[in-house]
Amino acid sequence: MADPDQGYVDTLASQLCCRHASLLATAENDLAVLRARIALAQALGLPEPTPEATT
Repeated sequence: MADPDQGYVDTLASQLCCRHASLLATAENDLAVLRARIALAQALGLPEPTPEATT
């Protein structure tokens, strides 16, 4: 099997790096929203949000 073109590999690596940072920021935002909802539910004496069921 031939070695891949280094420029191609570098491009893919930089794209993955950018996507990883973006996905991490999205996950952090989602976690902050969930924590805020839990705190609000506790303050109001309501049931806390539960994870969505995935099937």
